[in-house]
Amino acid sequence: MARNAEKAMTALARFRQAQLEEGKVKERRPFLASQCNELPKAEKWRRQIISEISKKVAQIQNAGLGEFKIRDLNDEINKLLREKGHWEVRIKELGGPDYARIGPKMLDQDGKEVPGNKGYKYFGAAKDLQGVRELFEKEPVPPPRKTRAELMKDIDAEYYGYRDEDDGVLVPLEQDCEKLAIAKAVQKWKADKELRLVGDGGPEKDTEEDEHIYRVQEDESDEEEGEKIEREDNPQTFMAHVPVPSQKEIEEALLRRKKMELLQKYASESLMAQSEEAKALMGL
Repeated sequence: MARNAEKAMTALARFRQAQLEEGKVKERRPFLASQCNELPKAEKWRRQIISEISKKVAQIQNAGLGEFKIRDLNDEINKLLREKGHWEVRIKELGGPDYARIGPKMLDQDGKEVPGNKGYKYFGAAKDLQGVRELFEKEPVPPPRKTRAELMKDIDAEYYGYRDEDDGVLVPLEQDCEKLAIAKAVQKWKADKELRLVGDGGPEKDTEEDEHIYRVQEDESDEEEGEKIEREDNPQTFMAHVPVPSQKEIEEALLRRKKMELLQKYASESLMAQSEEAKALMGL
């Protein structure tokens, strides 16, 4: 057994040595992008990272992997995305193209960014995990509010109750209610009248009041009666709360104003001063 193990190790060692000599051994990607000082190699590592991201994105589409595996794959994809960004910055420093500006943008179906946690994205089945789906649910849009003009379009006479009697239902109901109210009022008045008669001791006083309830007072003057008759003939009367000038006073005011305008237009300042002095002396 020891001899076979020694032979195997010897053969493996020889195969390894041959690969190193021929240059077929794959070179490992540097851990830090700043350790690479050659632009072609930096481009090669960036392409390698993109290839790994594509493979893992294809794997995470399978929802049967389980919640823990899906979360691990999603974390690895986000880690590779950050590493790709570091290599793109290093490529720009080495004089290469700016992939952050000219590179393809990530679409919504490739990954969604978590609100409030910039940079972390969810891919494939990770977007349907418990606790993740709620992060992307949007609140329903509230209905648009109507403007005042739109509200006024629906307002007509019926809105203010002017057409309530057109259907022929409300008027009979109001009449029935009015009759009941009148009957109750009359019954109450009769009951109150009987109580007053019992309290006063007889119906003489109440009968006298009923007979003279509409009698005109004797001390009313003829002048007041004439005013009442005049108000009945002319129900609409107008009363001025400010002094109203007569037609003659209006004409005199207009004439004075016209004279003042003519004096201001044609008379000189000296003439105006003389006229004012004359008016003062005359007491006008």
